[in-house]
Amino acid sequence: MAITHLKSGKPEAERAEDDAAVRATVESILKDIEARGDAAISDLSQKFDGVTRPGFRLTASEIEAAVNRVSTRDMEDIRFAQDQIRRFAQAQRASMTDIEIETLPGVILGHKNIPVQSVGCYVPGGKFPMVASAHMSVLTASVAGVPRIVASAPPVKGEPHPAIVAAMHMGGAHEIYMLGGIQAVGAMAIGTETIEPVHMLVGPGNAFVAEAKRQLYGRVGIDLFAGPTETMVIADDTVDAELCATDLLGQAEHGYNSPACLITNSRKLAEATLVEIDRLLAILPTRDTAAVSWRDYGDVILCDTHDEMLKVANDMAYEHVQVMTDRDDWYLENMHSYGALFLGPRTNVANGDKVIGTNHTLPTKKAGRYTGGLWVGKFLKTHSYQRVTTDAAAAMIGEYGSRLCMLEGFVGHAEQCNIRVRRYGGKNVPYGVAAE
Repeated sequence: MAITHLKSGKPEAERAEDDAAVRATVESILKDIEARGDAAISDLSQKFDGVTRPGFRLTASEIEAAVNRVSTRDMEDIRFAQDQIRRFAQAQRASMTDIEIETLPGVILGHKNIPVQSVGCYVPGGKFPMVASAHMSVLTASVAGVPRIVASAPPVKGEPHPAIVAAMHMGGAHEIYMLGGIQAVGAMAIGTETIEPVHMLVGPGNAFVAEAKRQLYGRVGIDLFAGPTETMVIADDTVDAELCATDLLGQAEHGYNSPACLITNSRKLAEATLVEIDRLLAILPTRDTAAVSWRDYGDVILCDTHDEMLKVANDMAYEHVQVMTDRDDWYLENMHSYGALFLGPRTNVANGDKVIGTNHTLPTKKAGRYTGGLWVGKFLKTHSYQRVTTDAAAAMIGEYGSRLCMLEGFVGHAEQCNIRVRRYGGKNVPYGVAAE
């Protein structure tokens, strides 16, 4: 096996130091929110968002005013995107059915898919107001039937971002807040005097938001750890350097710490892509961000074979994986650790981010090894139930249950079974004796 790193980003040790600093900051802020509630939220909003106001929930008139500021064309585009996302989410929901079966005569088992009762949806702002994140979280929760959907996004230039508010409102949000970052997810999860806490937090965000969700997990549920975006391009010589460079930089512009990686078995393509990235960075309007991200978190990995490329890709488990090879279906069949796949040169990650219908809230930092991305099923809890409808079944299951409880030494458990055997299995079972 020959795997060559033609370019590497920051060493893992330096990345770990960055993570430790984020952890300490988040822990301190969450403690402040828990201790001081609304007062802490107000101070944090002033500090980080430059905004102070009596309350951070938008009124109906503020929502209406924001929606009215969105142009007709932008509203049409938002509706189109939401139509695609809704259509796919509804199909996913339809695939999740309640079941009930009779496993033995008189023994009924089943499960129900019940929506989470309240969800906090965070929509990032920062450099880029991520309108699409409102569709991905709020709309998907609405399709799942969540009865209380809370949405929050930071202000832009001191005001609610009109298109984000419109997308939240059209997606089905019941409460909309103008709060960003740690204070937003902290307020929704912990609650304050004026904000009722939610049962679950969802939505992407920067490293601080991702860490806040990690620290709040347990107090509330979360969708997944969705930190700074990651993109990977798996390519062979069926595509060119311009396409590869464009797809790498298209995600590197998200932030200063957005990993981007090219895996290829073509040295010619790898070297040409490095040259093409330099050319594009000279003209890209977001180069101040993308260049730093590529410098510190960019990788180009040259392999000998597709098998090697597959192994490296699965080991890295990146969020977005763009596959452009002569065997895209082979990668679809064999990739097992990733956020989402984008197959072939005709599609791209931006389609998934904004409009095509799949969800863009995806696992990062190798979380794709154990979870997929946000989807309608994340808002549903599958709860089982059981029912025994005949005396014979109660006695028969009770006998097995009693013996298995005694095998483990649980006498009280066994007696729960025994009393059913005595009551429903006839008069020959002595009191307090496990069924033989």
